Amino acid sequence: MSTGESDVTRLLSEWRKGSAEAEERLMKVVQGELRKVAAGYLRREKPGHTLQPTAVVNEAYIRLMPQRGVRWQNRAHFYGIAAKMMRRVLVDHARRKRAAKREGFSGDPVTLSQVADPAGGQNIDVLALHEALDELAELDPRQAEIVELRFFGGLKIEEVAAASGVSAATVKRELSSATVWLRHKMRGR
Repeated sequence: MSTGESDVTRLLSEWRKGSAEAEERLMKVVQGELRKVAAGYLRREKPGHTLQPTAVVNEAYIRLMPQRGVRWQNRAHFYGIAAKMMRRVLVDHARRKRAAKREGFSGDPVTLSQVADPAGGQNIDVLALHEALDELAELDPRQAEIVELRFFGGLKIEEVAAASGVSAATVKRELSSATVWLRHKMRGR
């Protein structure tokens, strides 16, 4: 099922207006792409990770449902919000695992490797990455948004540019700067 950006944008608009049929069609259209993004995150995890791509997408979907009133701008905007939801799913899962370890249960911490490649291909603790991105958002909200759209949302440079309202050259420059900053932050954690 190949659906163009304008079709996704149209379905988003219809969904916002309350169309249950549009919501169902939209989720069928985007589910495959979101599953690929989630699978990419989880492939970089240590073996034995307890989450599956479908579970990450389903949880993100549940969190997206209350977003019906959002004024979706386009496909890239939707994937940006979906990326934030998937990031929150992974962060919440990592927090639950950390809490379980404190209560005496064993298990490895949930980590992401090469997610935004801020650590230069090293394994990254998802909570540390989340905290670093939050810190970056306070310093430079646009850079944090670009990192999130590009690496958590899986958007192409041109799509990030469209979603952020800046040029592709600006996205590349901001992404480069943010990656250096995140690498520095992640090394210190």
